[in-house]
Amino acid sequence: MNKPLAGIRVLDLSRILAGPWCSQHLADLGAEVIKIEHPERGDDTRSWGPPYLDGTQDAAYYLSANRGKKSVAIDISKPEGQELIRELVQHCDVVLENFKVGGLKRYGLDYESLKGVKPDLIYCSITGFGQDGPYSNRAGYDFLLQGMGGLMGITGKADDEPGGGPVKVGVAVTDLFTGMYAATSILSALIGRDRTGEGTWIDVALMDVQVGVLANQALNYLTSGRSPGRLGNSHPNIVPYQAFETADSHIILAVGNDNQFQRFCKVAGIPELAQDERFATNRGRVENRATLVPELEALIKTQPSSFWLQELEKEGVPCGPINTMEQVFADPQVQHRGMQISLPHPSAGEVDLVSNPVRFNHHHLNAEQAPPGLGEHTAGVIERLLPERKEQINELREKGVIR
Repeated sequence: MNKPLAGIRVLDLSRILAGPWCSQHLADLGAEVIKIEHPERGDDTRSWGPPYLDGTQDAAYYLSANRGKKSVAIDISKPEGQELIRELVQHCDVVLENFKVGGLKRYGLDYESLKGVKPDLIYCSITGFGQDGPYSNRAGYDFLLQGMGGLMGITGKADDEPGGGPVKVGVAVTDLFTGMYAATSILSALIGRDRTGEGTWIDVALMDVQVGVLANQALNYLTSGRSPGRLGNSHPNIVPYQAFETADSHIILAVGNDNQFQRFCKVAGIPELAQDERFATNRGRVENRATLVPELEALIKTQPSSFWLQELEKEGVPCGPINTMEQVFADPQVQHRGMQISLPHPSAGEVDLVSNPVRFNHHHLNAEQAPPGLGEHTAGVIERLLPERKEQINELREKGVIR
């Protein structure tokens, strides 16, 4: 498959999740991603385990975000390492980094310095709080930003309920959203460069992204002047749209309109409830949530999950189970869509990964290389892009500049 980013080269100075998530997507789209790592430590997430891939020292966390990249181990704290980066930049279209504000300037690897090396460079900086402002010098981590950016204020049970209080999302969604915003911004900047010949410095902040993806909840506040609270698994604007306990487990009932509510009531044997003026419209159901939901909870508990899932599906009422990871990857739809893939791995034989969810012309956009070992491609990349440096590779390795 001729991938859309074939011929684009990315120098990736990022680590942990937001930056690597961005560059993994670019690699899946066909870009050559050169991942710069410290010769001894590598990306922090290599050690964020257990679990680790059998036969390696790489944690599952690292494997989740580094498919399709070439690992080049260079110590950028050494002058020789900084010079290598500057030389590599001349052969790249994009630089991606997530150092603290000003962190790369002391190495001469900031945007202004590298712009002098390559004027049309696309340079994407990911930080916790952005390049300016009162918090710009702070380190930013997903958990902190889920709290500071409002997500934990609307996630979890209400404070006055048993087990109430703020809860973070089970994956680092602020990092993941930031990575995808960075990826789309880089793609836009590449299109802009093709039109104008000019480069771009992209400033993406976790705090900005987290506020940006508050979506309808942000507008609930801006429209009403009232901060939305935590509703557990309920929806602030739609009822019933939440998890319910059944006779043997739990289901999600996602009634999106009045017609679906009528069909739910038919299955539940309470068609008269859909005609009750308090519940006939979504607005009424939201306003009378406290009355309606306990009645539905008691009713749904009387039947097992299989009953509700089968019967509601027949009537076209959106519903579903709450799956474990094992159940997710055993799900026939997930299997049919090929969301679990395996790639050959030089140490472990093969590695199981999650597919990129995007398809072009019925084909998944997955890079064909497993997440690389630390420094696996250092010599090869230097020999190919900087052939004049070939004779110095052993010397640089002995000095600890590269691995």
